[in-house]
Amino acid sequence: MQYRTLGRTGVQVSSLALGAMNFGAIGRTTQDEATAIVDAALDAGVNLIDTADMYGAGESEEMVGKAIAGRRDDIVLATKATMPMGDERNHQGSSRRWLVTALDDSLRRLGVDHVDLYQVHRWDPRTGDEETLSALTDLQRAGKIRYFGSSTFPAYRVVQAQWAAREHRLSRYVTEQPSYSILQRGIEAHVLPVAEEYGLGVLVWSPLASGWLSGAVRKGREVTTNRSAFMPERFDTALPANQARYDAVERLAGIADEAGLTMIQLALGFVTAHPAATSALIGPRTPDHLHAQLAAADTVLPADVLDAIDTVVAPGTDLAAHEKFDTPPALLDPSLRRRPTTR
Repeated sequence: MQYRTLGRTGVQVSSLALGAMNFGAIGRTTQDEATAIVDAALDAGVNLIDTADMYGAGESEEMVGKAIAGRRDDIVLATKATMPMGDERNHQGSSRRWLVTALDDSLRRLGVDHVDLYQVHRWDPRTGDEETLSALTDLQRAGKIRYFGSSTFPAYRVVQAQWAAREHRLSRYVTEQPSYSILQRGIEAHVLPVAEEYGLGVLVWSPLASGWLSGAVRKGREVTTNRSAFMPERFDTALPANQARYDAVERLAGIADEAGLTMIQLALGFVTAHPAATSALIGPRTPDHLHAQLAAADTVLPADVLDAIDTVVAPGTDLAAHEKFDTPPALLDPSLRRRPTTR
């Protein structure tokens, strides 16, 4: 296992980190399976575990808490908040009111007195940076969190938050957690350069592109992945973006075969090769999935393989831009890019 420094914190984390989104109902993973996955990951040298309050409406955090009981100090523990937790309108977002409550709920479910990294799961356009940063700074000073970060923020919001922290003399985000894979390289043009400029640690989610790069999705085969069961539109061959992904995967499979690598090794090796990337979050549903992904822990792709990947998906290119979660709101809502009519 390789280790990198998490931004400028001085904390050493493994280049592959364990994402717990699939623990519980989402991935149909039982507590025994989750504990076995955590055990195997820690034995392999993984030392960062990432979850969120909204994964299974808190179920993932509860399962992680049981799995790490008795060895909390050996783990860099990360969780997230801001996504809706129920129907109550104020049980979401990044206001002080909600973040304080959400963190206490997460600590209770995890069975710990603090988390190492607390992340704002999505940018909340209704809440000002000063409000959020001041709440997070107070939680840090109270000892409930060691550091805090952002997740899936547009690059300009990452910059704005850094400026706001400096202007108001508050602690700053020290990490960003973006979606990044061979098939979704758009952040190379904006988010990753910003992360390098501000010295942010980068924890990459979906490095296997929702299973597209797992080796299980190929032309002419029935897609039977867990993700395809509840997101069938992402694998519908009638959609041009999906057809482009199928074509790319076939070419990438050839590159992997020629290099003597599995598709998983190619995909994870690509992500961890970027100088801005600290760790790639793997999200296994079973111990077998975990072991297949841990096989990429020491994969270092040579320049010729990285060059070959660039010929399949150009740097800075998203093959499915409509699936991005960091798109500025005005690109999705026409009313936000049209001046109101005045009479």
